[in-house]
Amino acid sequence: MALSATSPIAAAPRPSAGSRLARSAAVGLGVALAVVMLLAGWLQAGVGRDLDAAHQQREAVLVANAIAGSLDGATESAALGQRLAVWASELRSIERARVVAGRELLASTDARDEAPRNLQRDEKALFDLAAALRAAAETNAGEGAVRKKTIQVDAPRGGVVTVSVPYRVGGAIEGMVQVDLRPAASQAPEAGGWLLPLGLVAAAFAIGVLLRIDASRRFDVGRALALVALVAGAVTFQQVRLGQMEARIDASASAMSTLQSTAAGIVQRIGAALPAGDVSAWDTDAYGRPLGLLAGDGRLLAQADAARDSHIGFLVDGFWVVDAIGVLVLLFFVQGFAARTAAALREHAVAYAYVAPAMIGMLLLVFFPFFYGIALAFTDTTLFNEQTPFRERWIGLGNFFAILGDFDIVKTTAEGTVVNYQNFYWTLMMTVIWTVTNVTVGVTFGFLLALALNTEGFKGKTIYRVLLILPWAIPNYITALIWRGMFHPQFGVINQFLQMFGFEPVRWFDGVFSSFMTGLITNGWLSFPFMMVVILGALQSIPKDMYEAAEVEGASRWQQLRSITLPLLRPTLVPAIVLSVVWTFNMFNIIFLVSGGEPGGANEILITKAYKLAFEQYQYAYAAAYSTVIFVILLVYGYFQTRITRATESY
Repeated sequence: MALSATSPIAAAPRPSAGSRLARSAAVGLGVALAVVMLLAGWLQAGVGRDLDAAHQQREAVLVANAIAGSLDGATESAALGQRLAVWASELRSIERARVVAGRELLASTDARDEAPRNLQRDEKALFDLAAALRAAAETNAGEGAVRKKTIQVDAPRGGVVTVSVPYRVGGAIEGMVQVDLRPAASQAPEAGGWLLPLGLVAAAFAIGVLLRIDASRRFDVGRALALVALVAGAVTFQQVRLGQMEARIDASASAMSTLQSTAAGIVQRIGAALPAGDVSAWDTDAYGRPLGLLAGDGRLLAQADAARDSHIGFLVDGFWVVDAIGVLVLLFFVQGFAARTAAALREHAVAYAYVAPAMIGMLLLVFFPFFYGIALAFTDTTLFNEQTPFRERWIGLGNFFAILGDFDIVKTTAEGTVVNYQNFYWTLMMTVIWTVTNVTVGVTFGFLLALALNTEGFKGKTIYRVLLILPWAIPNYITALIWRGMFHPQFGVINQFLQMFGFEPVRWFDGVFSSFMTGLITNGWLSFPFMMVVILGALQSIPKDMYEAAEVEGASRWQQLRSITLPLLRPTLVPAIVLSVVWTFNMFNIIFLVSGGEPGGANEILITKAYKLAFEQYQYAYAAAYSTVIFVILLVYGYFQTRITRATESY
């Protein structure tokens, strides 16, 4: 039955686009603010946990170093036991302290250890640890550099932190002092529960309901009010969190200052000498290097304020990122993208379900490592600090300034003026030369061979195709090793061939140009088959009647090539060249396996330099910054190449 115009069903008004957007804005404002608060709370909680762990380790290390320092000069077990007993009575946080020297347990605050005595078989780990700490300290002293950890800090178990430090007598390491310490529990931030977050979310919903959004405009007063409400709520919440974090840092610094003063007082009561110098020699890292945050009498030094500002600055920078994410979430709703996305998901739910596993795999296997590498580039991560909290390694754009700001390409030494082959711009120049020459060789030979194989009536075409594609079919690392053997200065077949005709053998890897040529020849051998196959396929797709018409008009072969072949090859050739440039720019195997960048790194390209920085020099963050620069260079090149050449457009 048809409905009349006056029917209640027919007369029911449909919600306008503006009202739908207003409801979406209400939801979006609440969701965006909830996301901001959750991320900010998670970030602050993570920084807080790192600070607590660092505080516990600092407290345990300071106490262990102070105990070890107070034992210097006491060699008898009775004297050692008396001094340990004083520490245990003065600092209730000490669960157990003991001294191990060689195969003996000299003293302990735990009566069950029955010190002094020889170590038992099941205590071999104590002997090994003492020997390892002694070897590490002697290695650092012998090399004149701090390379190995001389303090062992075990992960807390049951709230107890175990620290092992060298035990010295007259400057010589005799064993170790091991302390089990129960650090004071840190105070959790007084966040006021979830009343503030819930109140802000409720206020956001209320503001969103009152918004009036014009669907015909991309931005209006309603959207602006939503952004203002989001920013105001986020800043209010984050300021509270920052205040709590500042209080926590100040409390931790005050506790360490008090502990330093207490330890100094105990050492004086024992009758031992305090370490010389204004900076606390007990407040150190795992390599025994003073942190420079405390004075010997417990005063906070200027560097402590700098460390405090660094922690707060890291949190502020993180909150800026969180706010940007919140703004993007809000715009996703108020601009109508959320509604369209929901409609698409409902309409194509089955299709999205099929591609979901692949999308999750890409997220975990590709995008997470990619973004982690970019984040790593903004730190100073090395082999020595990779276990420290992320916030302590954050240095911002420092690596990029160091890479891009180093213009010291030419250096003056006692031997004269030499080229600094380790400079970024030299490596970039060699990478560009490497890429241009290799792509030129590959495209030129690939094009000529494709033209030859596309010739009508060419006999043995199939056999030649198979033979010419073989270099591409063989794994490139095998080809690289074969060519390296062929370029061997003494046993290589190339020098043997030269000597057959009276030429002197060439030391291929001793000169910059000759070493470069080894890589160019090897990569040229590998690259022309790909270009040949791509160009040959494109040539065979060109209609033959176009050439026939051109011949009728009297066009020469050169005119046909210039007016027909090259324009019709362009949509295929340009993307292939772009792909070849990216491959060659990052051609790690050939450089690494053939020339190794010799001589002296002169023929390194950016990707091999990044590899050596990471896995030979252990400068992980610097290598990540190198890799990020490589990505940006290729991204900019690919964008402008496709825009200028219109490679994706057909003709």
